[in-house]
Amino acid sequence: MSIGSLDASSAYGRTLGLGNTLKTGSTKETAPGASGGFGGMVEAMISDTSTQLRAAESASAKQVAGKGDLIDVVTAIGSAETALDTMVAVRDRVVNAYSDIMRMQI
Repeated sequence: MSIGSLDASSAYGRTLGLGNTLKTGSTKETAPGASGGFGGMVEAMISDTSTQLRAAESASAKQVAGKGDLIDVVTAIGSAETALDTMVAVRDRVVNAYSDIMRMQI
């Protein structure tokens, strides 16, 4: 599964709370890491990815113990996979941008 540039920008917008701005008409950013700029966005994205991975692990453990629903496990794993793919795509873009900057002639 590959993440396109529109998926990555959509995830970036959600992380910054722009989705809430469009829904409510408010110009105030509401995301927890939005005030820190790019660093805050990356920190919030890492935290969200970690939370989703833990939720998928917990749902899997419940299913193995016979206390969980298979649909919940599949949903949690799909959500965690999407979050992880988005993080990897953002990381790859940052590394590529850094490489491009380092190759520039001064």
